[in-house]
Amino acid sequence: MAVSVLAAGSAGVGIPFRELALVLLVGLVATYLTTGIVRMLMVRFGPMSAPRARDVHTVPTPRLGGVAMFTGVIFAVLTASNLPALNRGFPPVTPDMTAVMAAAFVIVVVGVIDDLWDISWVVKLGGQVVGAVVMSIAGLSWYLIVWPVGDGTTLILDQVQSTVLTAVLTVAIINAMNFVDGLDGLAAGLGMIGGGTLLVYSLTVLHDQGGTVSAYPPAIISAVLVGVCAGFLPHNFSPARIFMGDSGSMLIGLLLSAACVSASGRINMSLYGTADLVALLSPILVVVAALSIPLLDLVLAVVRRLAAGKSPFSPDKKHLHHRLLRLGHSQKQVVLVLYSWVGMVALGAVGATVLPTTWAVVIFVVAVVAVGTVTWIPLMRGRHGDSGRVTSGG
Repeated sequence: MAVSVLAAGSAGVGIPFRELALVLLVGLVATYLTTGIVRMLMVRFGPMSAPRARDVHTVPTPRLGGVAMFTGVIFAVLTASNLPALNRGFPPVTPDMTAVMAAAFVIVVVGVIDDLWDISWVVKLGGQVVGAVVMSIAGLSWYLIVWPVGDGTTLILDQVQSTVLTAVLTVAIINAMNFVDGLDGLAAGLGMIGGGTLLVYSLTVLHDQGGTVSAYPPAIISAVLVGVCAGFLPHNFSPARIFMGDSGSMLIGLLLSAACVSASGRINMSLYGTADLVALLSPILVVVAALSIPLLDLVLAVVRRLAAGKSPFSPDKKHLHHRLLRLGHSQKQVVLVLYSWVGMVALGAVGATVLPTTWAVVIFVVAVVAVGTVTWIPLMRGRHGDSGRVTSGG
């Protein structure tokens, strides 16, 4: 049985399904149309992304797809802000959306500079930290930490502590999405799945709590993210006609982090008993599930590079998608397999919060078997060809 953990809001407030669907659609259409314009301009006037040693794409391809994605974000958020049913997610009720847009602007500017001139990882990391700090100072930060054992002690963080925690989380998620952006359609698809997972959770909270204000911002952010990624994906799926670049992958990471913090970082878990431990942790579990594959890839990459005496930001061809290519999958198959992995974990997390435990476990086990079988089919068939020659990119 689903158990919500957010403070109850006003009773009798309907769930804004149609409004959120409209926001998603506006983000999709605006991104899709703008991406075509950006691609045309980049092909004619801008620098192209030439294949590098670590890349698996073989032809120059325009970047700056992140600019089109940010344009879609702007249109979608403006639409949401003008819908009466969603005004509970905007100032003066809550500062979350203003904070998200300010941080997104900083992140996209840093990403565009990197896409055009390949700045050093130190400068890029500094820009990511600035964006995260801006988001926290503007009003969206993780300020509650709960130890869900015993009486459920709650630690309320001050501005400095909450800013540090928010910055660490945000930079980690941004780099997770940035690191995983190595195959056509991969980052956009994972962002869409992650955003969809968070959207389902937010809608569950809205339903259970009768329209609690705190669930509106993560629902809006998630709907925007799903729409933007869905609008960009047709241009970016193999063979990609344009890459999102760091401006796009870092934007996805920022939006996922913002939805995570907005959904989970303000929950006073001490108001609930320890018997509800799974329900108490469900928002965090949903977020971890949505980011499971990018975060795993990030951790493995950092450990691998540090063990080799290299910078954790130094590039290589040992990401999860590179390993799946060497296993024998084609590029499209790798992307679909990774979609399946993330979807499986996300399904398990969401199922744990909205379905009876028995059903959730059965569905998750079936999904694990199905995804595992699909993943290892090339090995079972003995296919060990070099699939890395297939044109692909970010």
